[in-house]
Amino acid sequence: MPATALTNSVKKLGKLFSLFCAQHNLSNGKDLRDHLSGHPGNWIYRPWILPFLTGSLVGGNYGGGLGAAVLGGCSGIGFSGGSARFGGGIGGGLGIGLGGGVVGGGFAGDGILLSGDEKVTMQNLNDRLASYLDKVRCLEQENADLECRIREWYAKQGPFCEPRDYSCYYKEIEDLQNQIVCATIDNNKIILNIDNSRMTADDFRVKYETELALRQSVEADINGLRQVLDQLTLCRSDLEAQLESLREELCCLKKNHEEVGSCPRLHVEVNACPGPDLRKILEEMRCQYETLIERNRKEVEDWYECKIEEVNREVITSGQEVETCNNQVTELRRQLQALEIDLQAQLSQRDNLESSLAETECRYNNHLAELQSQITCVEQQLADLRAEMECQNQEYKILLDVKCRLEQEIHTYRCLLEGGCTKRYSEIPESWVFYRNSKSLLCSNATSPGSNKDLSHVAYRCYLEVLLSGYNKGFQEL
Repeated sequence: MPATALTNSVKKLGKLFSLFCAQHNLSNGKDLRDHLSGHPGNWIYRPWILPFLTGSLVGGNYGGGLGAAVLGGCSGIGFSGGSARFGGGIGGGLGIGLGGGVVGGGFAGDGILLSGDEKVTMQNLNDRLASYLDKVRCLEQENADLECRIREWYAKQGPFCEPRDYSCYYKEIEDLQNQIVCATIDNNKIILNIDNSRMTADDFRVKYETELALRQSVEADINGLRQVLDQLTLCRSDLEAQLESLREELCCLKKNHEEVGSCPRLHVEVNACPGPDLRKILEEMRCQYETLIERNRKEVEDWYECKIEEVNREVITSGQEVETCNNQVTELRRQLQALEIDLQAQLSQRDNLESSLAETECRYNNHLAELQSQITCVEQQLADLRAEMECQNQEYKILLDVKCRLEQEIHTYRCLLEGGCTKRYSEIPESWVFYRNSKSLLCSNATSPGSNKDLSHVAYRCYLEVLLSGYNKGFQEL
């Protein structure tokens, strides 16, 4: 792992730095500043490197401890060396964002140089540092590739992706739409012809029923008039029979009168009072009968004429009523036919509207289901984005807090470096621990400090390069 390689590398660099401090008799931060002030051209004399150096200069029985690590908001850790003569401790924290995680490490050195050739050791450290940087670059490249793949996936699969190019299908879609329109028009024409034929058949059926009912009503009226005509014929026959009987009676009376007039006359002279005049009496009787016959004839004629007129009036009135009723029936049948046609049209329109409504409801229900699924997907993505934003916000707050603390500490140490040795150690932040009780000096096991001078400077420079690279990467991530 990159963190393990960095930890091992910095442990070895800590041991080399302890050797450097022992060779130069540097026991505290003041000695280090005094030593660095004598080398103005040395690039190590910078405010950001001081916090990592002062902790390693405090030794003795108490040991030195200094650590800073960032792992999801974790703070630094302290550790010590167990040597009675000298103890060197160094703590370093490096936070690099790899896949959303921040890795830090704390480590310590006991001031004992590794056995073997120092050049081989430095080469090994350089190789490990290079491998660590390669792994960091590889992980950064992998992160960039993953981000590109995620963006491509969201661009292709997301709800707000760019519209695809369907221009190659437009012509085929237009042809299919034209075919659908033509087929729909043909179907509508066929349906219209069927409806027209059905309505025509219904119209003829209604007309046939109307004419049939009219014919039946006329036949019923004719049958009723025939009964009236039979009654009138019977009345006429009775009147004719009465007239014949009266004529026969009149003929009989005339014959009797003629017979009486044609009988031989007898002249009888009787000396008596004159009797009634029979001729005169007969004349009177004849006049009375003639008057009676004439009166009866006139009465019969008047009665017959009245009856005929009454029957004619009834026939005319009945004919007018029948004609009026027939006209009313015809008009009502026409209205009924029109209403039935309108009813059929309204029923067909209702069926069409119901089918259209059902189709529209089905289509909109499907569209609503699709929109609901899209809304659910978008809400899920929004929830994921919110959760990711919350995590990134927390990480950003943590990194911002660490950045602020580091900037404050850098500012403090810059002030310490610019102000010289007049500043007290109490002004240093609490995150860095200084032990003032230690009075022992760091020393080296090497017999010839001068012979290891170049090696110590090389280790010192390599160590500072590692810290500078890690600090720059940490600030870039922040």
